[in-house]
Amino acid sequence: MLDADFFHRWLTAVAVLVDREAAHLTELDSAIGDADHGSNLQRGFTAVTATLNKDAPQTPGAVLTLAGRQLISTVGGASGPLYGTLLRRTGKALGDDAEVTPAQLAEALRAGVAAVAQLGGAKAGDKTMLDALEPAIAALGDTTASFAAARDAAREGALATVPLQARKGRASYLGERSIGHQDPGATSSALLLAALAEVAA
Repeated sequence: MLDADFFHRWLTAVAVLVDREAAHLTELDSAIGDADHGSNLQRGFTAVTATLNKDAPQTPGAVLTLAGRQLISTVGGASGPLYGTLLRRTGKALGDDAEVTPAQLAEALRAGVAAVAQLGGAKAGDKTMLDALEPAIAALGDTTASFAAARDAAREGALATVPLQARKGRASYLGERSIGHQDPGATSSALLLAALAEVAA
């Protein structure tokens, strides 16, 4: 069973990975975006951990909802609303239970990813964060061991964005010039799943 502390540790692990990879994310974004993806997410997840440390919610759903709200208010560009929507919708789907199963988390994450797709009007293959998230969700099973499979699928999905032409977001303005670059949003989404697998191990 996964309790509020598990979710707190997951988001703390995300913040550590984003902090470590911020320069790389910004480098990827400088090729096809506004060169601020790493710094934006770094600021957002730093704020998330500070908020959770100060006022730790007592249920998994409340942890994710608070984190999502913090990202929306802290992160600029498209990343804040998209990541905020992912976490808030996942948190809402988990409800008010004090503990949830891996299967419940998998189902809630599916709802969160669907909300991201609806908000951004994107789908897998458009060279967005969905190219990492959708394979990860497909790989999720009903045990914590399946989080490793989701991590691997997300990482492979992010790498698979390199030959794609961007069809949504800032990168789509570049047309064919977006081909040959790894999508920063898919890359940061893979970090989210990497942190989940790390905490569940």
